[in-house]
Amino acid sequence: MYSTNLFHFSTKLLFGGLIFIFSLFDTMEAHSQANYDEQKVPEYTLPKLLVSEKGKMITTSKEWEKHRRPEILNLFEQHMYGESPKENFKVDYKIRNLESAGLPSNAIVKEVIATFSNGSEKVEMNILIFLPKESQKPVPLFVGLNFHGNQIVTEDKSITLTKNYVINNTKIGVTNHTAEESSRGIRSKRWPVEDIINRGYGLATIHCGDLDPDFDDGFKNGIHQLMDKNSIKKTATIAAWAWGLSRALDYFEKDEQIDQTKVAVLGHSRLGKASLWAGATDQRFALVISNNSGCGGAALSKRQFGETVNRINTSFPHWFNSKFKEYNNNEAALPIDQHMLIALMAPRPVYVASAQDDQWADPRGEYLSIYHSSEVYSLFGVGSFNSMNSPEVNTPRINGKLGYHMRTGVHDLTVYDWNKFMDFADTHLK
Repeated sequence: MYSTNLFHFSTKLLFGGLIFIFSLFDTMEAHSQANYDEQKVPEYTLPKLLVSEKGKMITTSKEWEKHRRPEILNLFEQHMYGESPKENFKVDYKIRNLESAGLPSNAIVKEVIATFSNGSEKVEMNILIFLPKESQKPVPLFVGLNFHGNQIVTEDKSITLTKNYVINNTKIGVTNHTAEESSRGIRSKRWPVEDIINRGYGLATIHCGDLDPDFDDGFKNGIHQLMDKNSIKKTATIAAWAWGLSRALDYFEKDEQIDQTKVAVLGHSRLGKASLWAGATDQRFALVISNNSGCGGAALSKRQFGETVNRINTSFPHWFNSKFKEYNNNEAALPIDQHMLIALMAPRPVYVASAQDDQWADPRGEYLSIYHSSEVYSLFGVGSFNSMNSPEVNTPRINGKLGYHMRTGVHDLTVYDWNKFMDFADTHLK
């Protein structure tokens, strides 16, 4: 009798456990799926921008800069992006001037190889720079990271073909994470060099893989290999990319052909996340641009629309620090949200761009971030968005130093985007 009851009890326990496990898997799967239904956006409360951690109301721009801004910057560093590398690496620059019939005729073109060294090992970052040939004075400049190597900007073979890790994409000439000759010029539409030069701007781009490869390697490669062992895991990939953008700005300050006070940092998709963090951590950037940066970039996390915190941390565990993973399926507990990141740019001009068909990046959430950041921009008297309603498609909304548009189309960086960015820059950098 005893053994029979034990058998029945064990059987019930087994089936009960299986049911629990299956239901848990179903719940996890439901949480990991993207939400594209506004009706399913949960009720959420955004952290207060203008209330300090001690509960003090922030009422002036000086109070913001002295008290609240450092608090918020620290919160993002602790809970999301992690620290920038703290080491003072030795840096050497080698300039290679490029002259070739295949390069834009209206541009001066050069590669600047920045070599970072800790004494025993070194890492190279190649900055590809285009500058207006006819300019008689230092020029304003856009700088942004690229995904597949500098050779993707133009077909000319004088540009160095990257040898670093590249995201696989056979359609654009990348196999086995190696860029091939066929990748030359494959992303030239994303980098309309001649249009940018004709508008009076310079352009610089850097392969993100020069700084840190875009895969979960346990932080063993890129700039991490130069770092102290105790600080390696404190610097996640997006923080490493942002750090590299600041090191490029160090060089721009030495280049007499570039106006160091008028450098705009720009990024698309995950590299838009990096441009925002670079703009937040380095106030030398005069203008900050996010293009389709989505979750972890310009889009509000607490909306749980499109790509969620759980989804991004599961697919890309190397992008953010370990603390951020505690908010998987737990966005309500976040002490920060991305409107606070946008606010860290104040009072500098900032532009956020979305695409109508890029629901994964949550265009609505991207707009709401810049809308809610208006509280801080208003403190400085440099602009605000007064309506929570997103603007019509292909109708940019500009107010002072805040800019936003949602264009037709998909997840991409287009000539339309560039034209709007340059229109905005004409107002603030010229």
